[in-house]
This record gives sequence, structure tokens and C-alpha cells, in this order.
Amino acid sequence: MTRRAAAIAPRLLAVSLTMLILAATPGAQDTRRGQWRAFDGSWSASGLRQTIPTESGRPAAVAHLSGAVVLSNGGGIVAGFTGEAVGFDDGTNVTTGRAVWTDGAGDRIFSALHGGPLQTGRRITGTITAGTGRWAGVTGEYKMTWQYVVSGEGESIQGRAVDLRGRLRWPQSPR
Repeated sequence: MTRRAAAIAPRLLAVSLTMLILAATPGAQDTRRGQWRAFDGSWSASGLRQTIPTESGRPAAVAHLSGAVVLSNGGGIVAGFTGEAVGFDDGTNVTTGRAVWTDGAGDRIFSALHGGPLQTGRRITGTITAGTGRWAGVTGEYKMTWQYVVSGEGESIQGRAVDLRGRLRWPQSPR
């Protein structure tokens, strides 16, 4: 087993167990359609960051991260996801990107990301734009802070976002 595989194996086990436990949780969709539903959670991720120099001396970067997203304490929204994000930092402290959270059933929540560079202590804002399956029609927003971002060998990075708080809602049911 390579050093990288040995480092990733415990995370994959944790994600798998979280997904199994949370897959048994009752569906998030209920009679409270149209109402905002708050949630909090965390996101642990690892991936790659590629950079190029810019005229300002601060590099531009593209990052691709994936890992476990766990939502809890959300008035019925308790869910585990595999989160995946692609972001672009233009070298001027502006980052934009997209994320998709996929639950154990393969249903997804899509969002657009905005914020500062992928660094420890930076705040990121997400706008939930759509979903599939049990998350179909969902919209909302969230914010999170990178508790830490660590660069590894080569282009590898790891991070953990805490203070992940947001809200979502499904559209009103047709009458």
C-alpha cells in the first residue's frame, strides 16, 4: 500500500460508515415543504491544487477536493454525503467554484461557491442551486470556515471546514 493510499484508507472507511449510518435516517422531505430548514455540519476533504504564477506575485490556482460532508442538527436534516468541489482562485483573493454533495442513495445537492483563497481561516459561501432524487427542487445557502488547509507532497492538499451552517427548502407542494 502506498503512503497516499494508507493516508486515504481511514478517511474512506469513516465516510463509508457515516453514509451507512445516515442512510437509515428518515427522509428529509416531509410536510414542511416551502419552509426554511436550518442545518450545521462539517466537511473534511483532500485533493489536488495546481498553481500558475501571476503578475501580482500571488499564484492563481485550481483545486479539486473531495471528502465527507456530514449535516446534523437540522430539524430533521441529518445526512451524510460525499462532497466534491472544483474551485478557481484568480490570484486576487477571489475564489469561485462549484460543489456537489452525493448521499448514500446517489441523490445530489448542487451549489455554487464564492469566497477567499483556499487557506486556513478563510470563509466560503455556498448557494444551493438544485438537487436530484430526495433533494429535487431544493434551494438554499450555507457558509463555512476552513479550520485548516495543509499542503502535502506535490500538489496534494487536505482541509477541514467547520462552522458549516446553512438553510435549505424544498418548493411548495402543488395544491
